[in-house]
Amino acid sequence: MDDGRAAREAKKTFLGPFAVISISYVLFTMTDGAVRMLVLMHAYARGFEAMEVATMFTLYELCGAATNLCAGVAGARFGVRQTLCAGLGLQVVGLGMLFAWDDGWSKREAIAFVTVAQAICGVAKDLTKLGGKTVTKLVTPEDKQKSLFKLVSAITGLKNSFKGVGYFIGAAMLGVSYEAALWMQIALVAAALPFAVFGLDNSLGRVAKANITMSTVFKQSYNMNILSLSRMFLFGSRDLWFEVPLPFFLRSAEGMGWPRSAVGALLAGYIIVYGQLQAWTPQLFLKPLNQNPPNKHVAVIWNVALVSVPLFLGGFIQSSAFQNHSGATTTKTVVIFVGVFVFAYLFAVNSAIHSYLVVKYADGNKVAINVGFYYMANAFGRLIGTIISGALYSYVGSTVEGFAACFWASSAFVLISAALELYIDDDAGGLWCGSIKCIGDDDLAENDVESTQP
Repeated sequence: MDDGRAAREAKKTFLGPFAVISISYVLFTMTDGAVRMLVLMHAYARGFEAMEVATMFTLYELCGAATNLCAGVAGARFGVRQTLCAGLGLQVVGLGMLFAWDDGWSKREAIAFVTVAQAICGVAKDLTKLGGKTVTKLVTPEDKQKSLFKLVSAITGLKNSFKGVGYFIGAAMLGVSYEAALWMQIALVAAALPFAVFGLDNSLGRVAKANITMSTVFKQSYNMNILSLSRMFLFGSRDLWFEVPLPFFLRSAEGMGWPRSAVGALLAGYIIVYGQLQAWTPQLFLKPLNQNPPNKHVAVIWNVALVSVPLFLGGFIQSSAFQNHSGATTTKTVVIFVGVFVFAYLFAVNSAIHSYLVVKYADGNKVAINVGFYYMANAFGRLIGTIISGALYSYVGSTVEGFAACFWASSAFVLISAALELYIDDDAGGLWCGSIKCIGDDDLAENDVESTQP
């Protein structure tokens, strides 16, 4: 009875910080989506090529990867409040720098300057994200894995939905003015700062032991290492076609020739739908299949399903039906639209599964470090995908052939991600497909397994 009361009191202690971090996280995320869309569309309007825009985002992802390493240590040593406040403050700095982007600069000067500004925003994003992922572990009891899955999915889905809103706002506000779009984003960050400064305790997320060093970050469990590597290829598969090639293809005359507002609406719609699907993955998709909470088998089967989408889109875009019928824009639009949103659905389920597994495998005493390491791999995947996508889109044949090549590369990345998941040591519960057990012994009928600790 005393243990139960203590657990409930501990949970209450973290519910306030959970609400504070969630609000700050959501407001920040809107600016993260908006600034990415703003930079991309502003650069496109000024004649920058796909590879040049991809270069602008390289330090954003690279600094994000490095930040995840340092943020894990900083969060464990100094607490989540410090990392969250630092992230919000740096976002204001990065946004403020973009006011100085001068149309009179050469392309080389503009790329160098915007890359540095985006690097600061990349550091800000991952410092802020650390708090959102860490507090979900702290607020959930160890024996409530289904609750943990729902909580992780909910906050991640909410974040992605508001990031989608940010994409739309960034594109829409650019139609008003570049400066107005930046001021609006700074206002959103300013609204989040008071919650972080006054609503959190300095001890939240700290590790009791003080001897936390960078070497601690690389001392991960076997499952955490494999899952992180799989995550790198999973997110690389999306950014191989989504971040730069898709908006360029939709805007270009050789592609679809859409107006900026339509491109922004599609990208925003993808992120919003993806976020909502991710939030509802436990209840709508996995629970009816008796796959909640998930294990490695569930991760593999959904990853294999995902590969069908980039394979189809790559084949369709490179087919004569697409290339030889320049007037059939309705058919092309419908196929691309449906393909993008089917990918959003399958990718959302995969991402929700991964987001749950990383928190499940995390050591409760080192959760900030574990999460930081995992999202370092995530950032590296986005970096690799962004660079390769810019090169493929710019240099592989025509615009159409380059776009198709991005989907072929995406398919390969998904397959590698699925293959890596096979090596995760998490077989308990097997694989269920509704009432039928597809993998595992019949006597292991319990699907709600306890957390696997490293």
